[in-house]
Amino acid sequence: MQGKDLLQLAEQFGTPIYVYDAEKIQSQYNRLTKAFSKVDKLRINYAMKALSNVAILKLLKEMGSGLDTVSIQEVLLGLHAGYEPDKIFYTPNGVSLEEIEEVAAMGVQINIDNLSILEQFGTKYPNVPVCIRINPHVMAGGNANISVGHIDSKFGISVHQLPHLVRIVENTHMNIVGIHMHTGSDILDIEVFLYAAEILFDAARNFKNLEFLDFGSGFKVPYKKDDIETDIEELGKKLSKRFNSFCAEYGKDLTLIFEPGKFLVSEAGFFLAKVNVVKQTTSTVFAGIDSGFNHLIRPMFYGSQHYIENISHPKGKERFYSVVGYICETDTFANNRKIAEIKEGDILCFRNAGAYCFSMSSNYNSRYKPAEVLWIHGEGHLIRAHETFEDLLRNQIPLPETVATV
Repeated sequence: MQGKDLLQLAEQFGTPIYVYDAEKIQSQYNRLTKAFSKVDKLRINYAMKALSNVAILKLLKEMGSGLDTVSIQEVLLGLHAGYEPDKIFYTPNGVSLEEIEEVAAMGVQINIDNLSILEQFGTKYPNVPVCIRINPHVMAGGNANISVGHIDSKFGISVHQLPHLVRIVENTHMNIVGIHMHTGSDILDIEVFLYAAEILFDAARNFKNLEFLDFGSGFKVPYKKDDIETDIEELGKKLSKRFNSFCAEYGKDLTLIFEPGKFLVSEAGFFLAKVNVVKQTTSTVFAGIDSGFNHLIRPMFYGSQHYIENISHPKGKERFYSVVGYICETDTFANNRKIAEIKEGDILCFRNAGAYCFSMSSNYNSRYKPAEVLWIHGEGHLIRAHETFEDLLRNQIPLPETVATV
């Protein structure tokens, strides 16, 4: 997409606004499938927590994607978007047995990540196909909050608990069809990924009737010019060869599954916000925008850096700005960042805003959530309207007058 296209959308739909480029999502999906074209059975399950708009789900469905979900609500959204139950994986953490039972009854593939629930579920439903999530005890990822495969992580069943896990399976006679792992996000070193894969292979040898191995995801995408990223093509060559070798050893062609979220949608996303005020202090020039961490929390939560461009005047002389929001907290998107000269009313564009941006938004300070637009075939289509005051009140219930009086 070009800056002029984004400016047009900001004018047409107003700010703040998220824009997603369908062509970029398609190219990322094709890049991943091409990298693993040597594997006979490959399945991509989009991790919808990254961006769960139904229009995006339908777009990925047309590409052939399945879904990776982490809540019953995401499962319901996937079904609403037209996915068949057998195309949806459910990988929750810390949920009740009752929620897992409800999802399993829908025909969705469940993935259990703790011994207690595994034993309870296996005892009650020994014939229901189950995947097991293991914790490989591999420290990977670009931030402590997104490293989920280390020894202190709440996710997965420890590889050191495999003997106990196997006993539960043998005692309940439950139907284990897959083994899963996810070490973290923003994994750059493919050797770390390959090392974790060997742990997954070792775990898989304990089960004789597997249908698939799920390697999670966590591929790093570039966030700024000349930034480094996961070499998907090199990973494809090395892991495909090793996976095919394992299948030959196992005596069965298993399905290789990935569950990318950020890799598919991050670079496709743009967040547009208008500059409300330019404020000069004794040491800093602040550009205050019509948004805050209620719309884009990643810089504050993960320390992530989103490239920020003044698309109203991209050729202007560069100056140093701290870009801040309108929330009554310290919501700073960038400190002393070089950006083309900013004036009040300019439109700033935050890149890599497709993953974990809108999906983590809130109504903090009673602010409205922004709109979402899908750019497809050279046109912008509104796929979520700006919220209104009525949306803030929708689920609030006034007390009766006789009770409200103190």
